[in-house]
Order: sequence, then structure tokens, then C-alpha cells
Amino acid sequence: MTSDSRSAAPPGEGPDFSDIEAQKEVAELEQYNVAAETAGTRRDVRALWRWVIFGVGLALSLFHLYTGYFGTLPGLQQRSFHLALGLGMVFLLYPYTPQETRRQQWYGWALTAGGIGIVVYTIVEGIAEWYVLAPAVAILGLVQAARYVPLRPLGIPAADVVLALLGIGSGLYLFVFYEDIVRTQGVIDPAHVAVGTVGTLLVLVAAQRTLGAALVLLASLMVAYAFFGPILPGFLHHSGYTIDRIVTELFLGTEGVFGTPLAISSTFIFLFLIFAAMLTRTGMERFFTDLALGLTGGATGGTAKVGVVTSAFSGTITGSSVANTVSNGAFTIPMMKRSGYPANYAGAVEAASSTGGQIAPPIMGAAAFIMIEFTGIPYLQIIQAAIIPAVLFFVAQFVVVHYDAKRMGIRGMPRSVLPNVRLLLATRGYLLVPIIGLFALLSVGYSPIYSAMGAIGLTVAVNLLTQIVMFALRRWRGMEDRLTLWSLLDGLVDAARVALPIIVACAAAGIIAGVITLTGLGQKLSDGLVGVARDFLAPALQAVTFETVDPTTGLLVCTLVLTMLACLILGIGVPTTANYVITATLAAPAIMAILEPGVPQNSVAVLLMAHMFVYYFGVLADITPPVCLAAYAATGISGGNPIMTGVHSVRIAVSGFLVPYMFVFSPQLLLQDVTWLTGTWAVATALLGIWLVGVAVVGYMRTRLHWSLRLLVAAAGLAMLHAGWESDVFGLVAGAAVLAWQYRPGRGSGQERREAPAVP
Repeated sequence: MTSDSRSAAPPGEGPDFSDIEAQKEVAELEQYNVAAETAGTRRDVRALWRWVIFGVGLALSLFHLYTGYFGTLPGLQQRSFHLALGLGMVFLLYPYTPQETRRQQWYGWALTAGGIGIVVYTIVEGIAEWYVLAPAVAILGLVQAARYVPLRPLGIPAADVVLALLGIGSGLYLFVFYEDIVRTQGVIDPAHVAVGTVGTLLVLVAAQRTLGAALVLLASLMVAYAFFGPILPGFLHHSGYTIDRIVTELFLGTEGVFGTPLAISSTFIFLFLIFAAMLTRTGMERFFTDLALGLTGGATGGTAKVGVVTSAFSGTITGSSVANTVSNGAFTIPMMKRSGYPANYAGAVEAASSTGGQIAPPIMGAAAFIMIEFTGIPYLQIIQAAIIPAVLFFVAQFVVVHYDAKRMGIRGMPRSVLPNVRLLLATRGYLLVPIIGLFALLSVGYSPIYSAMGAIGLTVAVNLLTQIVMFALRRWRGMEDRLTLWSLLDGLVDAARVALPIIVACAAAGIIAGVITLTGLGQKLSDGLVGVARDFLAPALQAVTFETVDPTTGLLVCTLVLTMLACLILGIGVPTTANYVITATLAAPAIMAILEPGVPQNSVAVLLMAHMFVYYFGVLADITPPVCLAAYAATGISGGNPIMTGVHSVRIAVSGFLVPYMFVFSPQLLLQDVTWLTGTWAVATALLGIWLVGVAVVGYMRTRLHWSLRLLVAAAGLAMLHAGWESDVFGLVAGAAVLAWQYRPGRGSGQERREAPAVP
């Protein structure tokens, strides 16, 4: 029987697992562990280079442990050492383009041609000195040599070795001479500018290798904007800056490459990545997988629900949508397909839930730490505010997956072969101690750096204590996930490897943020966004609704919609960390300008609502077609169509697209201005609203819903998502009426159940 025919089977008659098949699925999922190999890295590196990479990665991790314990170095020193070793590892690990496609070749040639064109233009116009032109020509030549010159000592192109040395050298130059650089800030020094040119270009090249062309193009356009400002029209016009000034601002200070994003990457983020690596080495990932299987594997559509819950758990550790999709999807997607889900739907479930992992505390895709610097709000308060929206996000997906499974007739796995949750918590619940300890340290007022260091130490201590107990019980040899000296060192190196895309993304985002600050573009775009909403969209909304919408509310809604679209567009192909930096600089001020008139823009509630709003939609760009990175990653496993997988991902997470609007209009969901009574009521009505919207999206409850009932359910759900007792009462009454109609006596015959259409 084909997958499509199985997907259309009615409930109660759909495919079911045999015990042998289910045991095989569970065993594969339990044994799976994330490979240490980072996606897109070299696979044919000789032993010598492996040891070099191991040594550089270990040095990077030990540096952060040292500065985390004894105190961070001066800003420019801490960040330059962090970037230096990061760039060195990137050029040793990441080839020019792994398995180049025609589109990737076009991107590469386009970027190279653009670089050559800029060099020729600067020579003809005489606008750059030799100490800028010579390094630029050298970097362009080395990039092409790495691609075409067949000189590969021990498996790595000689040009990449030179680029790695230049990356390390440009960062260490600032590390060694930072006092002179700080003292001569604002003075053009040829040697400093030459190093800055090399460093800035290497950041862009490293970004192209690890993250693709989108972020590179955006950063390059921003650098061009800084130079060509005098000839640009309208609000884009500015006085312009020389190339020497641009390089100095972007690489020789703390406003560009070494700005806020890299500052956070070189302190908070890296330590939390070490914590995540230690958790993985001590069995946390296996524990989460077993817990997800035990909780949801036996329910209707259990395989899809396992994918949702596993991705939610994994997201709290990794905080990366693509990494989650690839790692968890390697087994959850085939398992979903074998249980009857079509390929596009199976990939969509994993992509949507893995994307949601980036909004799950405590890591939140590294953006929570950057949010600290942008808002000044303590880390603990940020992750507390993120808890309820994250729950709503995953509940929304759970509802859609559940009713889709009922509609397609997909059952769960036999309970007999699934892990026992109580036994699991009793025997391996101690693995939760480091996470509980992390929140405890944060709750009593310790800094994120100290808390992360404490959590790392607690992870190691718990594992060693467990080994001692198992040794005393003579069960040590059979103990899985023992932390040895080698696995400890390997975990430190793996943390450095995982950190590389984040380091590069933060550095490239720093270039964009630096230009925005230098030119004042952020305020101009924010004013323009509010102006479009005020002058065009808000009056149109008033006319359509016959002026029943309050003007202030209408302006806010229009601004939020424009901001959402801006975040989704800016997030095309751009990593979440970089996307948040861009949107927090460009879009968040527009929301704060009109969010609550009369309330200071630096109030905690306003800051949280604005920054969480832009962050959420930056995350959702990963599943929004046409460039839906998580969906593309999922189709590499499922064999489905990337665009259709992205469409299904948006459908599965559609209620999640409403969550940001919910907490803007109900700040109680962010635990702001809340009491136990108001908070409980806000959460309860939000959950009911999310459930009703999910039912409306699927169009199925006990049986298929008529289109008129779907509209009524959707209206009831949306009404309950809005703060106000009148809308809540309407939602409750309408939802109860539809529920009573669906479960009335005699409803739900086999023929009615067969009305459910299949998912393509």
C-alpha cells in the first residue's frame, strides 16, 4: 500500500505498527545521537589536520572556560581572540562550497565579480589607498585559488590554509595591539586599516562558506550604502564616509564586527554551547528522546507527536532550526513516513517543530543573550517571558498534528514497546539536575556567565557521581554515556565546531549593525515604517471596518503587520541570530514608538513585547516559502518538495504566527503586569483560542467540519486570543456550540469519518 493511500484511510482503519516494527523504530530512535560532524564541513581531512583542528577548537573552548571563571578580558581583546580562532577553524573545516550546485556556483561567481568590480572601481576613481587595495586583491585571489588551484597539502587547499592563518592573524593583531588601537581611535593608521580590510573581507568570505550568500549580500550592500550615501535619494541620503573610515569603524572598534552580537557570542553564548555539549555527552539527548516516546508515542499520530516533542526538547539545548531538523529528522521523518504520513507532511512536522526550538528557553537560538544587551533586561526575566509563548507555539502545532492524524487515520505505536515514563524519570531523572541547577542559579541572582559555568560543573559532577554509584553496584561497565577525559575534551571541541556559524553570523551581523548606527539608517526606516502605517494602512483599515476599530489600535495592528512582513523578508536565508540583530535595530523601534502612548519606550513590558515580536517572526522565516531553510533541510531526508513542505510547515505552525500578536495585546502572556488571576485567565483563554484556531485550520474534529463551522470556529478562536471579556465570552459560547454539535448523539458514523480528505 502506498503512502498516499494510507494517508487517506479513515480513523480506526489506518495503518498500525506491529510490535516488531515498533521495537525497531524505538531502538533506532533511542540509539541515535547527533554526529559530531558539522553539516557542510570537510569529510576527507587527514590525521594531521584533524589534530590541528582539534587543538584550535580545544584552545577556543579552554579560553572561554578560563575567562568565564577568572573574568573576561577587555572587550576588544575578548572578542578578537574569539573571532581569530573561529575564523581559523572555519577555513580549515568548511570548503569553498560543499557539493556545489549550479545556483551555488552562480552565487560564488556573482560575489567574486562584484568584488573585482569594486576593486577596479576604486582603482579607477582613486578612492582607496594601496593598504586597502593590496589586501583586497590578495583575499580575492586566495578565495579563487582555494577553488581552482589543485594544491592540497594533506587534503586541504593551500589557499585555505593561508586564509586560516590570515584569519587567526587579523584577530590576534587586535588582541596584541588593542591598547594602541584604542588609544589612536579615530586616527587613520595604514597598518591598522590594512589588517581591518583583511579581517572584514575574511568575515564575509567565512559567512559565505558557513551560512550562504544571503547574509553576505546584505552586509555588502550595507557597506556600499555607507560609501555611496551622498548620491542616494530621499531618506537614504547621507553625507557618506571614506573607505578608510568605514574599515576603521567596522573592524577597529566595538561598533562593527566586534559590536554587541560578537560580544555576546564571546561570553554568554559559547559557555552555553559548552553546557549543551556536556549535556549531550552525558545522555540528555537520549533521555529527551525516550521521554518524548513515552509521553506521546502511543497517542493518535504518535510518530508526528514524538517529532514535535523531541524537537522542543532538543531546541532547549541546540537552539538551531536547521541543526534540529537534520539531527532529529534523520529518524523521526522516516518513522512518520512509515506510519502513513506523506513525505511533504512528515518533513513539515519536523521543520515546524525544529524551528520552534529556537524560541524554547533557555538558549533560544542565542538571541536571548543578545536581547540582554539591546534591552538591558536581565536574562532570567527574558527566559521567563518566553516560557508561555513557547508553550502556546508547541501546543498550536500539537493540535494541528493531532487532528490531522485523526483525519488521516494514523494511529500510535504500541504502548508495550515504548519507554515507561515513570521508570524513566526514576532511573534517569537525575539528568535534569544540571538544568534545574542552571535555573536555580539564575533565580538567586547570579550572572548568566557564572550560572553557565556552574551548570557545566554540575553536569560533570553528576555524571562522575553516577559513575561512582554504578561502580559500587558493579554495573559501571554497562553504563552508557560515561564521561571520560576523552569524551570531555571531544565535547569541548564539538562546542567550538557548533559555535562557528554563530561566531561568523554575529560578526557579519555586526557589520550590518555598525553601518546602521554609523549612518542613522535605523531611525529613518523606523520612521518610514510608522509613516506608511499611519498615512496609508490605518485609514484603509478604518474605512473597511466602518471606523469600529480604535485609531490607535488600528495603527498598532498595521505597524505590526508591516513589521511582520519586514522580519520575514529580512529573514530570507539569514541565520536567526543575524536576523534578530537586524530586525531589533530596524523594526523594533517602530513598534515601541506606538505600542503604548504615554508609556516610556524603555519600560520592560514595551521592550519585551517589541523585541519578542521581531524575534518570533525572524525565527518563522526559516519555514516561510520561498527560502525556507528548515523545510529545505527536511526535504533532504524526506525526499519531498521543498516549497510544499514549507507550505505545510506554515499550515502546521499557523497558530504560532498568531502568538506574537497575542502577547502584544495581552502582555500577561509575557508575565508582565500580571497577577495570579489575570495571568491564569490569559493563559487559559489563549490555550483555548489556539486549540480552536488549530481545529479550524485542519477542518476536522470528530468528523469533517462544514466550511461555515470552520469559519465560526476560527472566529471563536481569534476572539479568545484578544484580551477582553466580551471576546472571551463569544469565543467560549461559539466553541462550546461547535463542540456540542460535533459530539451530539448519532454523529461520527463511518461514512461521515470518510469525508476527511488526504494531505497531498
